[in-house]
Amino acid sequence: MRRPGFAYLDDERVEELRRRAIAMLDRHGVVVNHPEAVAKLGAAGCKLDTDGRRVRIPPELTEQAVRLAPRAVSLCGKDERHDLRLPRGDGTFWMRTGTGAHGYIEPDTGDYRKLRLEDVRTIAALSGALSEVGFVAHPFVNDVPEVTADIHGLGTLLAHSVKHVWIQPYGTENIAYLLRLAALAAGGEAELRARPIASCIVCSFTPLEFKAMDVEAVIQCSRFGVPIHACSLPTAGGTAPVTMPGTVLMATAEILAMVVLAHVLGPGTPVIATPLIFCLDMRSGRSLQSSVEALAGASMAVQVMKRGCGLPTHTYGAGSDTPDIDGQSQAERALIAFLVGLAGADVLGGVGQLECATVFSPVQAVIDNEIGAMARSYLRTPAVDDESLAWGDLLQLDPGGNFLATEHTLRHCRTGFAPAAFTRQARDAYDAGGRRDLLAQARDMLAEILRTYPPQPVVDAPTRAEMQRVVTAADAKIAG
Repeated sequence: MRRPGFAYLDDERVEELRRRAIAMLDRHGVVVNHPEAVAKLGAAGCKLDTDGRRVRIPPELTEQAVRLAPRAVSLCGKDERHDLRLPRGDGTFWMRTGTGAHGYIEPDTGDYRKLRLEDVRTIAALSGALSEVGFVAHPFVNDVPEVTADIHGLGTLLAHSVKHVWIQPYGTENIAYLLRLAALAAGGEAELRARPIASCIVCSFTPLEFKAMDVEAVIQCSRFGVPIHACSLPTAGGTAPVTMPGTVLMATAEILAMVVLAHVLGPGTPVIATPLIFCLDMRSGRSLQSSVEALAGASMAVQVMKRGCGLPTHTYGAGSDTPDIDGQSQAERALIAFLVGLAGADVLGGVGQLECATVFSPVQAVIDNEIGAMARSYLRTPAVDDESLAWGDLLQLDPGGNFLATEHTLRHCRTGFAPAAFTRQARDAYDAGGRRDLLAQARDMLAEILRTYPPQPVVDAPTRAEMQRVVTAADAKIAG
């Protein structure tokens, strides 16, 4: 289904960025810190430098990898009710929670603290109840060994989430443990291949380099049929050119290199293009995700990957650079959701995240769910026919008439978007109700969600015990 779009770049500029990215991979190449992968890339026709690390990818191989990459991806939940398909059937998008956050905002007090393992259970329960959240990412957990925090977080999330889960590895050794946890939660390796209940982020090390961990993640995910989110995280003015077209070119080249890696190391592995664009604030040195420049970059990158390369595409569709759940946060994330949604992204990430993706707020997640619902409602392309035009009623309209009591209005009066957190009260009702604003409404909604859907396991006790043994073994091997 076609949806309304925002052509930030015309077709000529999209093609120019695509062409330049392919040329960059041929003329400059990328550094791949994984000898096995380098050897296979060489066998596939890439030119290898004498250092054994720099790989120059011929245009025909890049074009082949893009052409053969799956155009549709399944992200499965614990049961079919929570399965996702990219692109979405109604032409809009799915959302996901923020990942990597090490901070947490207490819902009742608004106080900041470090995120703990118990919070992962809360995030799983909340995400299960939020209608717009399609899948969940594990945050950074502080009350466990740092080097295995990803394994602890994922194990807890898989045990408590009914929805698809996004894996973020923190070390090369960790990958096997993470995929073992996913296989256990799915019911076995064959079950995981048949119904991938988890997908994995694979990142470039901008500029134009790939760590052994991320290349190994491609290899191991391909063995299990686990989709990968090919993620580039350039920062304009830092790890990428200060001009946003240059930054988008960098992101495009890195993502296309990952498409080639998947094509060579695991043919048929589903790849979701994931440009996460940042911009350096030259006054403070802080990295921003919600500046005007970053939003322009995200719009450009989504168009190049989606329209120029035909790949399922995922980027930030929520988030803010402010540390608090304030007016700036709501304004920035509303802009992101609508601009990126109009650009054509299939997944809008970042639900609940603040302070440039370093903090998670459950209250903000409730608000993001509603902003996402508004954006999706807007993006549904309406039919233009007799029924939508009320053609018969218009032809019979009497002078001074109205449409309040018509059959047509009765048929359609419940189809408009009905907010739950946003208020539409008149002044008198607002004052009489104690001037309850968006934040107060969202806090009450969160409390009701957690009363109705308290954090609880969704896999059986024997499986949880086996998953805990995997976590314990990882601590012993990796954390010492």
